[in-house]
Amino acid sequence: MTEFLPYIISQLITPFNLMLMMLATVVGLIFGAIPGLSGTLAVMLFMPLTYSMNAGSAVIFLIALWVGGCSGAFIGSVLLGIPGSASSVATCFDGYPMAQKGEAGKALAIGMVASFIGTFLSAVLGALLSQKVANIAFALGPWEYFSLCFVAITMVLAISKGNMFKGLASASVGLLFASVGFSPIDAEPRFVFDNMYLMGGLGMTIVLIGIFGVARIIEEYGKGFGALPDVDTKSIKGLGITMGEIREQFVNIIRSFGIGLGIGFLPGMGSGLSNLVAYSSAKNASRTPEKFGKGCPDGIWASEVSNNAAIGGAMIPMSALGIPGDSTTALLIGALTIHGLEMGPMVFKNSGNVVYLMFATVAVCAVVILVLQALGMRVFPLILKVPYHYMYPGLIVISFVSAYVDSGSLYKCGMMLIFAVIGILMSYGGLPTAPLILSFILGPTLESNMLKAFQYTGSAAAFFTRPISGVLMIIGILCIFSPVIRTLAGRFRNKQE
Repeated sequence: MTEFLPYIISQLITPFNLMLMMLATVVGLIFGAIPGLSGTLAVMLFMPLTYSMNAGSAVIFLIALWVGGCSGAFIGSVLLGIPGSASSVATCFDGYPMAQKGEAGKALAIGMVASFIGTFLSAVLGALLSQKVANIAFALGPWEYFSLCFVAITMVLAISKGNMFKGLASASVGLLFASVGFSPIDAEPRFVFDNMYLMGGLGMTIVLIGIFGVARIIEEYGKGFGALPDVDTKSIKGLGITMGEIREQFVNIIRSFGIGLGIGFLPGMGSGLSNLVAYSSAKNASRTPEKFGKGCPDGIWASEVSNNAAIGGAMIPMSALGIPGDSTTALLIGALTIHGLEMGPMVFKNSGNVVYLMFATVAVCAVVILVLQALGMRVFPLILKVPYHYMYPGLIVISFVSAYVDSGSLYKCGMMLIFAVIGILMSYGGLPTAPLILSFILGPTLESNMLKAFQYTGSAAAFFTRPISGVLMIIGILCIFSPVIRTLAGRFRNKQE
């Protein structure tokens, strides 16, 4: 890797490339912060601009857009309660309650520093370990991927506020929504009711904005316009948090970083999964799990460290195997192919300089974004001072525009309203939304790998006889019965006392 340092440095200090990086990070932050938009959409829209660039400039521009989008997604989650993308869903759970209590500056500071830690460290470790870790991911089969999805869903059921049955019901609804469209093996239409708009399935943006965005806006409007939150931006000093607070979160940061990096390098996974799993793990490990969902900083640390750690993790299978770790890396593979770079096992030998330039760009962008967010942190909370009767109509308009931009169809805007009604009904019924979103995201991966596994062996026993898959399945089953286990353990402890 050291032999590529002169090329990497020369590319990063070129004035044109520096200008591209600054511009792309700002655009990425904006796309990430606005609900319905994302870094993936930014890469998709601006990718044609790179066709006339050289490979180095194209890599720097596209990577900066992606990192900016991932790092800015928490802003909408904290200030508006609407996730900028699937990667920041869990950030809403505690970030928005903190903002409502007047701690928006603190929540933004945590998200900013946590995003930097996850992005920078994942880039460094990804560059050092990419080839070795890629071999591990390549050795996994459909049994392991199914088991991983199963564990992810069962772990997030812990977010169900103590009611496992409501969590299972929510996850089941999410799997039902994920099955709309064509089945992955025989391409048979399911739950489409001869409606051409349902043939392609339910869009992620439509579901997220409907359940998290529009539903929450309607609920808040129904409660009436209370007093505006008191946001004291003058009290924010430096980065807004102290080194002591960061040290207190050391175990949480390491655990969440490991989850994000590990899930990120598994093809087809990514930050949309890692932030929910890390949040669930932080809640399970906490001595005060009842504080989660009410403005607990631990939840923001877990979500933001993990979803940004997935950036470096997702680049590992993209570069070493030619397999996209998530939707954005799929776009990057296509863009790099146009520049004559074929991702895969031979890329380190044929174009190793460009591969390590990608990891270096992620690390540099993490520093640039930290500075930009630190400069704007005192401005972001002022959004909360906008009167609600002005803010809510604007948010509704943004939601409709985002839904239309994502699908290009007014029909999908109507579907978004249907999901808003579903979100409201779930809120009144006490059903958590996190299991629904996670099962909806993982539904296609869960189903396709299950069918592949049965095609290979024709038996469910392989899920338990293969070592890695068997361990994951046992962990998932234990997660389901964790309330019973905790109850029995509590009774046994009380008897001893």
